[in-house]
Amino acid sequence: MSSESKIGGDNIILIGMPASGKSTLGVILAKVLGYKFIDSDILIQEQQSRKLSQIIEEDGIDSFLKIEDDVNASIDADKTVIATGGSAVYGEKAMQHFKNIGRVVYLHVEYDRLVKRLSDIKQRGVVIRDGQTFEQLYDERVRLYNKYADITVTERWRIPDQRDAGRQSELRGDHCFGNLHHWQEDCYGESREYEQNIR
Repeated sequence: MSSESKIGGDNIILIGMPASGKSTLGVILAKVLGYKFIDSDILIQEQQSRKLSQIIEEDGIDSFLKIEDDVNASIDADKTVIATGGSAVYGEKAMQHFKNIGRVVYLHVEYDRLVKRLSDIKQRGVVIRDGQTFEQLYDERVRLYNKYADITVTERWRIPDQRDAGRQSELRGDHCFGNLHHWQEDCYGESREYEQNIR
């Protein structure tokens, strides 16, 4: 698809480490803004008819990253929140596509918090190479997240789990994400503000 034919600027693409809350917050954000929602990991599983962990185990990491890059680069969306897999930033083609069709928002979570949330990274389908520590993976990816992000927000409140996501949406959604004109510092953000009109 040529750049001229792409739908431009009205999507929100969430990037970040596994367990940073991309999917959970993406659903809440889509509800608040009246946007559609896409989880790119689910797209991959649907197209491959396999879990992410199975693809990695059966095909290898490099093949998985190629599949992920191709799937992400093919997403054609309008007024949509797109939650990507943590390894999406390894795909240069896909990340350029995301930059063309919307705003890329990096959900940053400190390393120590992530370690507490992730118990079995292999079963979760985290792309980590043999001999690589999770801390090394974190440092490697943070550089890529910062490279592609139009906006970086840092977690300052508890990520709701699936059981109370709906309740959290009602309690915090409008306050935190209303129109995405202003990331509230007390919800999920650092001192920087996002004032650009996304609609």
